[in-house]
Amino acid sequence: MAELAALEDPKARQVNARHGDDHGVNLGRLRTLAKRLKTQQDLACQLWQTGDTAARLLAILVCRPKAFERDELDVMLREARTPKVHDWLVNNVVKKNPHAEELRVAWSADPDPVVASAGWALTAERVARRPEGLDLAALLDVIEAEMKDAPDRLQWAMNNCLAQIGIDHAEHRARAIDIGERLAVLKDYPTSPGCTSPYAPTWIAEMVRRQQDH
Repeated sequence: MAELAALEDPKARQVNARHGDDHGVNLGRLRTLAKRLKTQQDLACQLWQTGDTAARLLAILVCRPKAFERDELDVMLREARTPKVHDWLVNNVVKKNPHAEELRVAWSADPDPVVASAGWALTAERVARRPEGLDLAALLDVIEAEMKDAPDRLQWAMNNCLAQIGIDHAEHRARAIDIGERLAVLKDYPTSPGCTSPYAPTWIAEMVRRQQDH
């Protein structure tokens, strides 16, 4: 904890605060520290228990993702509080855990929109990597009905799933683009030069173009 406190940078904290994250540690330095510590599951659990955001991010980097039980991950996700801890937990731990599919189904149906957004993030990954057994048309039905009025983080995750369906599944592409155009979610999202807009129709068109270029 003392080492983490020494890495604190007020400027980094200001930038992170704009995204809802309450820590001031440069993530490159955090990763360097994690490399030195290597995998330590017990330490990871202790770091998580502190409740400190930087400590939790470090915990995610040094934990053994497959070591967590389903209920432990469920509690951790609900405790995650900040967007960065939430995203890292889903992407670096839950996706590599044997209970990921069970949690995907449970979280997608959760009344808490932040928890539900984790379910949608896991669904987007399945759409891309192993779509067998997913009802893509039914997913598009839910997105069409609910994405427009969903809270920010849930809306973002649903939009990712919409784009992923359009990018990876040509037979659903026209409908995915149509839903994106009608709902116009993230259409005016500020995008840096050289980056692809998260607006689904633009994003789908750009990724499909890149695939065809290869």
